[in-house]
Amino acid sequence: MAGSGKALVHEKRIEVRWRDMDAFGHVNNAVFLTYLEEVRDEWLEGALAGAGDPMGFVLAGVTIRYRRPLTQGDDTIIARCWPVKLGRSSIHTRESLETLQGEVAAQAESVIVAIDRDTGRARPLAEAERSAIERTITRLR
Repeated sequence: MAGSGKALVHEKRIEVRWRDMDAFGHVNNAVFLTYLEEVRDEWLEGALAGAGDPMGFVLAGVTIRYRRPLTQGDDTIIARCWPVKLGRSSIHTRESLETLQGEVAAQAESVIVAIDRDTGRARPLAEAERSAIERTITRLR
């Protein structure tokens, strides 16, 4: 549902670039995190859709399970992101990277936290932010 402001599971096609490869001809493990960041950032922007500033959040943690290497031959992958839980100041998401043939290359869980830009500390989610994210979680159930 890429591109819709109320996307439940946001999808993004990402081209596997030559520069993403390591010396073994695989996408470097750190680049997997960049792919996940791209889809997570797009998801947050769409989910908030005017209810908050997506730049007012930081990544607090990510856990990734690598399932399969990606190579230049995979050409394009599908990255997905969806919300699973809200905390006082946090949003928990799940993410995946898959080949166009549906093979799972990685699965991840992330926590993003709303921050006060002046202090750099966590802040409670604003009511508009919470409502916008809750709607996407509710629609997933």
